[in-house]
Amino acid sequence: MGLTGTPVLVVAAALASGLFAATLLLWPRLAGRTARAVAGRTALLLSTQLALFVAAGLLANHSFLFYGSWADLLGREQELGTVTDHGAGKGASGGVVRIGTVRPDAPGAGRPASGGRIDEVVVSGRASGIGSRAYVYLPPEYFQQAHAGRTFPAVIVLTGYPGTAENLFKGLRYPRTAHERVRAGRAQPMVLVMLRPTVAPPRDTECVDVRDGPQAETFFAEDLPRAVSRTYRVGERARNWGVIGNSTGGYCALKLGLHHPERFAASAGLSAYYRAAEDPTTGDLFHGDRAARRRADLLWSLDHRPPAASSFLVTTSRQGEGNLRETREFIDRVRAPARVSSIVLDSGGHNFTTWRREIPPALEWMSGRLTAD
Repeated sequence: MGLTGTPVLVVAAALASGLFAATLLLWPRLAGRTARAVAGRTALLLSTQLALFVAAGLLANHSFLFYGSWADLLGREQELGTVTDHGAGKGASGGVVRIGTVRPDAPGAGRPASGGRIDEVVVSGRASGIGSRAYVYLPPEYFQQAHAGRTFPAVIVLTGYPGTAENLFKGLRYPRTAHERVRAGRAQPMVLVMLRPTVAPPRDTECVDVRDGPQAETFFAEDLPRAVSRTYRVGERARNWGVIGNSTGGYCALKLGLHHPERFAASAGLSAYYRAAEDPTTGDLFHGDRAARRRADLLWSLDHRPPAASSFLVTTSRQGEGNLRETREFIDRVRAPARVSSIVLDSGGHNFTTWRREIPPALEWMSGRLTAD
């Protein structure tokens, strides 16, 4: 049974309930002071508490997808880090190799022309030397004869750290939401390239080109759009590309849009922060390079970089988020010809429930700022 599946959650809940009922039933029989009675009471209490703890943990993971699999939970995730050669294979010349497909959680998902398709791929970066697994959502229109000659806009969708790419379609439901927005006439069909910002696991690179280390920014800004455009019917100009993410992915999205207006016309940061984290998970990102550290500070960059005709979306909450003050600073520092929009909830924490409230309007906003060639 999969870690995120309903069956394992049902089994855990049933076991916890059964042990609780057994404790109530057997407690009178174990009321004595003998070693056997004490051992019995101790075993019942410990096993019941352990079962309740496991059930609660599985319920939380089912809701928020902190871990995508048993291997991820146990630290045995074997996702590829640096890849230099994938050999022959479909899409290899473009830097993308399809290794499988996933059925979208959308009406008509049995047929790509009705429900779209999610390709599981490995993207090989020529400039960065990085390879990363990703999921590419192709909307139903991609497979319809009426759109056979159409080139679609694309959006890079990033998780937080240390999230898994599966979170984006299992927990945050990006493909389903995009499908619903298109059917409602509130957005245009877009290709979604879903992955986590951790392209050199387990290190959190904060989408930085680390000296003598992972060239994460180069991968996202150069390799990934180029490889996808060569493999799928996706435009190559800035007006064809956007990037969105939550938490660490939100920081990366805003940074990519700010530093690479020639590549991305729009970027959205959901619950983003605005300075690169530096902690044990990141290691030494800047090696004493003050200019590189300041460049990774988005508020500093807004004050010191020439503004470009880019669009930014930032989200926060008046209660529950810690980025309210800095989000307001970001909004105040954006200068024309750049444009900035915001979503400010009255209340909402740093979690999937909040982001699910923000994703539908964020995708509509993104759709309105990208064009198809």
